[in-house]
Amino acid sequence: MIRIGIYGYGNLAKGVEMAVNAASDMELVAVFTRRDPATLKINSVDVPLVSTDNVLAWTDKIDVMVICGGSATDLPKQTPELAKYFNVVDSFDTHAKIPEHFENVNKSAKSSEKVAVISVGWDPGMFSINRMYSSAILPNGKDYTFWGKGVSQGHSDAVRRITGVLDAKQYTIPAESALATVRSGESPELSTREKHIRECFVVAEEGADLAQIEKEIVTMPNYFAEYNTKVHFITEEEMRKNHSGIPHGGFVIRSGRTGLNGENQHIIEYSLKLDSNPEFTASVLTAYARAAWRLYKKGEKGCMTAFDIAPKYLSEKSTEELIKIML
Repeated sequence: MIRIGIYGYGNLAKGVEMAVNAASDMELVAVFTRRDPATLKINSVDVPLVSTDNVLAWTDKIDVMVICGGSATDLPKQTPELAKYFNVVDSFDTHAKIPEHFENVNKSAKSSEKVAVISVGWDPGMFSINRMYSSAILPNGKDYTFWGKGVSQGHSDAVRRITGVLDAKQYTIPAESALATVRSGESPELSTREKHIRECFVVAEEGADLAQIEKEIVTMPNYFAEYNTKVHFITEEEMRKNHSGIPHGGFVIRSGRTGLNGENQHIIEYSLKLDSNPEFTASVLTAYARAAWRLYKKGEKGCMTAFDIAPKYLSEKSTEELIKIML
């Protein structure tokens, strides 16, 4: 059995807990939290809740630590530090900063001779793999990624961190005209702003400067500055009634041509429709935790991404079963 630890406890961690419990080759050993463990309740029976201050006492009891940091600002600190002591997996998703994150984690994991797998979820992660496969198959073409309609956890969290914000949900919405153009076989040049709309629903503190909050949202680099962003201020009751779910999804499309004169058009499309963004992301993290342990047992070390890991390492099934059933 692969002994799994969860670092951090929120919606993503709850999804990992469910995914580990559903796996026949894993067991959840402990959940580490910065909050008072006495205030939390998890579904797994007899699994200890432990303060993150005591995590190093568990180095010989956990095979892979799944890091469910509270935000994108947590993981750049948590993952390199924990990779000094554990095999780790994270879902760091700020695309522009992944190279820097990779270098930092790789340094830690190589020095400790552990395996660290970063930026695995659905994007980055599953979408990344499909972008790579389709561009290798159709080199004469263009990639298009559309997200939504759905709630972005990272973007929602970024809004919640603004002074004066009590709660927030951010929806990413594909521009229908851009999506239709790409699916028709055209290969347009689309700016970030032309592909998506970002829509924010914000509950502000009483007396907060709404204009300042809106300005901070729409000018936030790496999150909103590059998009057409709409901000709506609503009540807590409206938030509970209309925005309690965490759906998401999206599309990766490759439009390419083959033939002596590029006369044949091909479209590759991969899509996701997710009722629960964190539960799906957690399922991906759990599969890559299995891969991390298998690769560690083979003597691998250092940081890896979804590009580096063969699909067979993700599955509970043996290579022979996969060849017989799925190939």
